Amino acid sequence: MSSENTSDEARHVWDVVVVGAGPAGASAAYAAAVAGRSVLVLEKAELPRYKTCGGGIIGPSRDALPPGFDLPFQDRVNAVTFTLDGRFARTRKSRHTLFGLINRPEFDQQLVEHAQKAGAELRTGATVTRVEQHGTAVPDRRTVAVVLQGGETLLARAVVGADGSASRIGAHVGVKLDQVDLGLEAEIPVPPTVAEDWKGRVLIDWGPLPGSYGWVFPKGDTLTVGVISARGDGAATKRYLEDFVARLGLAGFEPSVSSGHLTRCRSDDSPLSRGRVLVCGDAAGLLEPWTREGISFALRSGRLAGEWAVRIAEAHDAVDARRQALNYAFAVKAGLGVEMSVGKRMMGLFERRPGMLHAALTGFRPAWKAFTRITRGTTTLGEIVRTHPAAGRVLSSLDR
Repeated sequence: MSSENTSDEARHVWDVVVVGAGPAGASAAYAAAVAGRSVLVLEKAELPRYKTCGGGIIGPSRDALPPGFDLPFQDRVNAVTFTLDGRFARTRKSRHTLFGLINRPEFDQQLVEHAQKAGAELRTGATVTRVEQHGTAVPDRRTVAVVLQGGETLLARAVVGADGSASRIGAHVGVKLDQVDLGLEAEIPVPPTVAEDWKGRVLIDWGPLPGSYGWVFPKGDTLTVGVISARGDGAATKRYLEDFVARLGLAGFEPSVSSGHLTRCRSDDSPLSRGRVLVCGDAAGLLEPWTREGISFALRSGRLAGEWAVRIAEAHDAVDARRQALNYAFAVKAGLGVEMSVGKRMMGLFERRPGMLHAALTGFRPAWKAFTRITRGTTTLGEIVRTHPAAGRVLSSLDR
C-alpha cells in the first residue's frame, strides 16, 4: 500500500461526499458508488421525511432511475382536466398512462436504499455548515473539507452539493438565480366516494396571478392540492390556494399536512462548480421554469454529478479537476440547459397569454399530443422546438 493511501485511510478521505439525500443526492451517490468509489451521503433530516412536492413522475424521471427501481405509484394518470382560473373546464384523455404519482417520503427513501445497495454510506442528522478547499482544515490541494454543525470535519476528494433550494453548497459555488417561486400545498384526506371521482385524473388550473397555476394530484385516499406563483406576494398566493380548495368543494376536509416551499431557477451564467465541488438539482437551480418540475432535473443532474465527481476525485491536480468540472457543466447545459431555455420562453408566453395556452391544450390536437409525448418522455420541449420549425416560428413570434 502506498504512503499516500495509508495517509488517506488514517484521515478517512472519502472519494465522494454527497450533501443531501433527495433525488439529486441519491442519484449522485448511486452513480459514484456503482463506479466503485467510496461514497458518503450526509442528510440533515431523519429519513423518510416529508417534502413539499406534487409527486408527478414523468417519463424523463422514470428513465433516469437506477436499474430495477420499482416505482411506488399511488396512482397512474391518463386524464387531465384543464381550467382557466376555475372556468372553461375541459378534460382530455389518453389511451396510455401519461405519468404516475408518488409520495415523496417513500420515493426518496427507496432512492437512498438503492444508493446504499450500490455501496454508498448514509449519515442522517448531519448538518453541513460549510465546505473549505483551502486553509488549515485541508491537508492538500486534492482534498475538500466538509464541516458539520458542531465542528466535525470530514475529508473528500470531491463533493456534490444536493442540499436543496436553500443550498449552503450552492452558496459556496456561487449559484445565481433568475426566478424564485412560492409553492403552497395541502395533503387532504378524502372519503372513498371523493377519491374515486379523482382516480386516474389530475386537474391543472391556470391561475389568476401571472405565471401561476394550481394542481390536484390523487394518491389513493388523499388528494395533493397545491398552487405556485412568483415569490413576492405570499398573501395573494395563499388566497389563490384557499379559493382553489373551496372551488373544488374540498374546504370541508382537514388537511393532514400544509406546507410551503420556494423553488429557485438558475440564471444562464450561473456556475455549476467551484474547484472540486459540484452542485446539482435544486441546489444548482435546475428545474423546468414553466411547470417548475424538478424531480426529473434532480435525477438527471444528480446522475451526471455523481459520474463527474468520480473523475474529479481521480484528478491529481487543479487543472485536471477544473477540466472535469467544465465537462460536467457542458453535459448539464447541453441537455437540461436547452430544456430550461425553452421553458423560460414558455413561461414568458404563459405569463402574458394564459388563455391562449389553455385554448391550445384544450382545443388544438397537436398541442395536446405534444403534452402527452412530453409527459410520457418520448420528447422534450426543446426537441419539439428543434425538430418542428412551425413550433419554433410560433414561439419566436410570440416572444416578440
